Amino acid sequence: MSLFRLFLATCLLVIVGYTSVTIANHGLGLLPIFFGDMAAMTWPGQFNLDFFGFLLLSGIWVSWRHHFSPAGLVLGLVAVFGGMPFLSGYLLFHSFKTNGDIKALLLGETRARQV
Repeated sequence: MSLFRLFLATCLLVIVGYTSVTIANHGLGLLPIFFGDMAAMTWPGQFNLDFFGFLLLSGIWVSWRHHFSPAGLVLGLVAVFGGMPFLSGYLLFHSFKTNGDIKALLLGETRARQV
């Protein structure tokens, strides 16, 4: 679990740093570029579509983990738009909250107790 937590913390720091530089150099105009590349049917668009699928999967999983409660749906939406900064922080937080229990981390504490 320590290596997984180190990986998550590294991902969080790297993506926040990279994103900060990108915003400083190019502003916050991500969405028109992101969806524009997909509309152009180019390789960057293919990558964005593939990545968007992962973002949606992440959001559905987070919502499911919270039993599709109102808070879970909000967290799922944040996962879709927050990407790796959200998911790495979320998993890092819950890895400590669940005391490193991988079943509880992946399934949520209620489902983990039922298994």
